[in-house]
Amino acid sequence: MTSSVAFERLEPRVKRWIWKQGWTALRDVQERAIATIIDGDSDVIISAATAGGKTEAAFLPIVSELAGMGRPDVPSFEVLALSPLKALINDQARRLEELCGAADIPLHKWHGDVAENAKQRARRHPGGILIITPESLEAMFVLRGPDIARLFAKLRFIVVDELHAFLVSERGIHLQSLLHRVERTAGTIAKRIGLSATLGDMQLAARALRPDHPESVSILESSSDKAELKLQIRGYQATIAPHAAVDVDHPANEREEPSSVRQAIVDHLLEVLRGKSNLVFAGARQTVELYADRLRQMCDDAAIPNEFFPHHGSLAKELRHDVETRLREGRLPTTAVCTTTLELGIDIGDVESVAQIGPPFSVAALRQRLGRSGRRPGKAAVLRIYVEEAPIEARSPTLDRLRLDTVLAVAAVQLLLAGWCEPPPRRALHLSTLLHQVLSIIAARGGVRAGALYRMLCETGPFRNVQRGLFVDLLRQMGDPEIRLIEQAPDGTLLLGSEGERVVERHTFYAVFETPEEYRIVANGKTLGMVPIDFPLYQGALIIFAGRRWEVIEIHDRQKVVEVRSAKGGVPPRFRGQGVGLHGRIVQEMRHVFNKTDQPKYLNAQARAHLAEGRETYAMLGLQHVSRVAEDKTTLLFPWVGGRRLTTLIAGLNAAGLSTNIENAVVFVNNTCDEVEDVLTALSNDRLPTAIDLARRVANKRPDKYDRYLDDDLLAQSFAAAAIDIETLSQTASTLLSGKRQSH
Repeated sequence: MTSSVAFERLEPRVKRWIWKQGWTALRDVQERAIATIIDGDSDVIISAATAGGKTEAAFLPIVSELAGMGRPDVPSFEVLALSPLKALINDQARRLEELCGAADIPLHKWHGDVAENAKQRARRHPGGILIITPESLEAMFVLRGPDIARLFAKLRFIVVDELHAFLVSERGIHLQSLLHRVERTAGTIAKRIGLSATLGDMQLAARALRPDHPESVSILESSSDKAELKLQIRGYQATIAPHAAVDVDHPANEREEPSSVRQAIVDHLLEVLRGKSNLVFAGARQTVELYADRLRQMCDDAAIPNEFFPHHGSLAKELRHDVETRLREGRLPTTAVCTTTLELGIDIGDVESVAQIGPPFSVAALRQRLGRSGRRPGKAAVLRIYVEEAPIEARSPTLDRLRLDTVLAVAAVQLLLAGWCEPPPRRALHLSTLLHQVLSIIAARGGVRAGALYRMLCETGPFRNVQRGLFVDLLRQMGDPEIRLIEQAPDGTLLLGSEGERVVERHTFYAVFETPEEYRIVANGKTLGMVPIDFPLYQGALIIFAGRRWEVIEIHDRQKVVEVRSAKGGVPPRFRGQGVGLHGRIVQEMRHVFNKTDQPKYLNAQARAHLAEGRETYAMLGLQHVSRVAEDKTTLLFPWVGGRRLTTLIAGLNAAGLSTNIENAVVFVNNTCDEVEDVLTALSNDRLPTAIDLARRVANKRPDKYDRYLDDDLLAQSFAAAAIDIETLSQTASTLLSGKRQSH
């Protein structure tokens, strides 16, 4: 072992274990972590690439500390280690088993596949290290609530593996709540240690690890070489007319033969994926089925075993489980063609590569998907993104000519390579997860008073944006006679109501996330198809589906049905109705990509051609200075903002009676430029509605698991806090008016 001050700090049995491994030196982040964890009182984030030694950086000093001090006088878990996946728990336990055995430190795995007798032994004789998923910890609270104080009475360390996986999701606020409840229930403040992939802004990880004191978190970033990433964006161009009309009386058959573009993508997928285990994220369920079916047909035609299987929320549980088992066991090559169901949270082990059909709309999701690949030491992570663009014709709309999907894909990849991802929304109320935690605490304790709940979850917990009055409104809604999630005893104690008992008893209760729903598009009583919609819908808004422009006439959010009628207009652009959810940083990066002249090396020839065409159109329109483009009787707005600012702009335009749609942060308005400018003038002069009023006009405000129990007032408050930034609306309108106007 090369001379190392940190090595000498370790307990002798730990040093002997290191010698036995044949290590000649500690990695840089391990050297720094040992001293920081042993000497310091602060929480710590250890950041390094996959296989960068993060686990050992945390547990070498932790095991040394436990071994040097002997067992506590009261039996208790001393380390609570949380990981998002069962597969990661199994891997972490395998890596730590010999080290813990050498130092005589108990090590316990805890997840759904662990035998019940092993869990019983751990409960009877807690000690050492417990590695568990957040969902299993939630189950422990609900099923064994009175045991929590005893099990964690002497808790000294909390380790969160893959901390970056919890940054932008309901899972993140759920984890924060669980950690806070453990410390409060056990009456101890444990040192928190987060293990994270490298991020551009590590303060995001610090806020996720210790929300109330992020400034006190020590951040240790590895200076070692990054893990290898193999990456390609592949461009494809349709050779058939993409805007064929839809016969409403005879909707398209979902089993139709694939287009030339889809066939070209399928050919490449079969060529590069066969013989290995992979994930293909294909978007909507019907698209998943089309790709999986065509890949299966090609295997049958070639008389070779099928390796390609669909995976989405509408499939029977047994079918999904079979695919997950094949991936996890790794004995047979298996490619799952999936929606978001395999993005995170399901144990499938390691895969060779990840493919995405269509551009990524979130860097965080792209990072999470990519994290499924390249987990084994010495293996590169492999990512392929397939992007289809329309053929350019004489009547092609401006949005098609801008090649926005290609530009978005490049922008997202550039931000991924720079280590950036979306920060968690700071003003979000997370009422769905708060409702879940209210039920969990009541179930764990058998009953609790409202004041104690508020102190635990809001005053001192992670839901600090929720004021007392709003919390009372939430409890009243939960106790509504038609809902009956909770009820109140004569002495004021809150108990589970009949529906609350049914919800908590379900195995699915322990997770706060679920697969996003798709909406059924209906015209004149005929179903046109299914489409995932994760952007705000308004009556009178436009959507583009199956090559035609439709006007929304009614939205049934609980039934996930959108009624539409044909909308007039010229040749529609190839909308997917996406973009309002793009973070502003992605939109800025898209503009940066437009303004540059270099061609990234990870583009294939067709993607390079598309990027060049998009830049040519951008320059021809003068979009460096132009913010409004009049096209026929429609208007394109280029505000170059994203997230809450763009959502607020769309809400303001719709509230004024304009029909809008979004394509990658470009706003399409089915009104003349003069009409649009009149509305922008009114908005720029501060003639504004309130944030709540704008939120009330949004029909689909139930994206999270337990939103179905919230009334429209609570949903409007939740949506306004998370998505509306009324203070920026006047400024955005003024900026659009200050730019030049262009006719095309």
